Amino acid sequence: MTRARTSSGLLVFIEGIDGAGKSTLARRLGRRLRAEGVRVAAHREPSDASIGAEAVRRSPSDPLGAALLFTLDRSLARARVERLLRRYRVVLQDRSYFSTLAYQGARLQAPVRRLLLEAQTAASPGPDLVLWLDLPVREALLRIRGRGRRTVLERERTLAAARRSYLRLRREGGWTRLDAQAKPDAIAEVATRLVIARLRSRVRGSRGGR
Repeated sequence: MTRARTSSGLLVFIEGIDGAGKSTLARRLGRRLRAEGVRVAAHREPSDASIGAEAVRRSPSDPLGAALLFTLDRSLARARVERLLRRYRVVLQDRSYFSTLAYQGARLQAPVRRLLLEAQTAASPGPDLVLWLDLPVREALLRIRGRGRRTVLERERTLAAARRSYLRLRREGGWTRLDAQAKPDAIAEVATRLVIARLRSRVRGSRGGR
């Protein structure tokens, strides 16, 4: 279980395989929410570039070692995320522990995945909302090729395994699926409505508890 947090901000995880448009959505969603008067902060994983680079390098041959490095990075960044949650109404997080479970966890046995999940939820605040950008692997590869050099995590087989993991995680977690093939503005509009609705629901809930 995720440890309870005392901060009041809404934590939104933006997830999906490489090429799905996570960073694009985070930027557009942030602008739209600010236009609505919502104080928004952004956080992106991995926080430490050197730890992230080493985790990516290890991932093909040592998925557990890579997962533990990503978990270390997440744990080191936890204090910053919680500060942001105390100061802002919404924190948009580009990638989360679900990325580790999808990419590295896909290559681990079920008992190890369960232990890995426990480590992730101990290292990071839990989300109030997960926006999952679902994109077919072939489309993701086309987008990634347009960027130039690819990382070892952006290979077809790796992306396919990660997407299967995301499908399973979504069924288990009740995430919101967004069609990553839609136009970026349309995706951001839907995401904005979802976040605003969650904020309003939280306000109604706090009033009802008085």
